[in-house]
Order: sequence, then structure tokens, then C-alpha cells
Amino acid sequence: MDIYHGFFDLTDGQSDTEFADDLAGFMSFLKSEGRIEGWRLMRRKLGLGPKEMGEFHLMIEVTGLAQLDDAFAHVSGRAGDVEAKHAAVNQKIAGITFALYRDFPDPHRTRGEEKF
Repeated sequence: MDIYHGFFDLTDGQSDTEFADDLAGFMSFLKSEGRIEGWRLMRRKLGLGPKEMGEFHLMIEVTGLAQLDDAFAHVSGRAGDVEAKHAAVNQKIAGITFALYRDFPDPHRTRGEEKF
């Protein structure tokens, strides 16, 4: 499983609960179409964490880069229901930083033959 992370703040004046509802609609839409496997939204607690990472953390689970690329292609088409749902979320986000991680060790990893 690959996990696409987004660390961000909300733009000034945005309702946190409205954002969470809009994000749930967008992510649930992508999941229902099989474009992602799952997602999770978290919020920094007690102000603990680097300010540069933002107050919110979104995790999007995909089976691999092909599924992630398919989701990107679908959303970047900028049309129909997905565009309305994406815009409702994207307009509320400020200062986002992305990261991509994978489960480790990789399920296909061979052990004992490594050269480094």
C-alpha cells in the first residue's frame, strides 16, 4: 500500500467542520469509483508538531502508483462532479506540502541477496 500525505492549513475564515464535510464528500466519491482505497483526516493536537507541517494531515491510501496516477488523471480532468467536489476542498486549503510513503518492508522484497 502506498500512502499519499498532505500537510496543510485552512485558508483564513474557513470552517473546520465544513471543510471536513467537503473533504469527506470528495474522498468518498473517489473511493466509491475505486480510484483510492481509503483516506483519513487528522488534526494536530495540543499544538504539538512542526508549524511548517500545517495543522491538518490528510492520508490517502492507494494500491500503488498506477492507482494514484489514475486518481490524479481523473481529478485533473477538471469537469463534472469530481471538479465540483475538488473545488469545494481545494479552495479551503493553504500552504500544502505533499509526501509519498509505502508500507515497509515491501511485500515483494527478497531477503538475503542484497548487495547494499
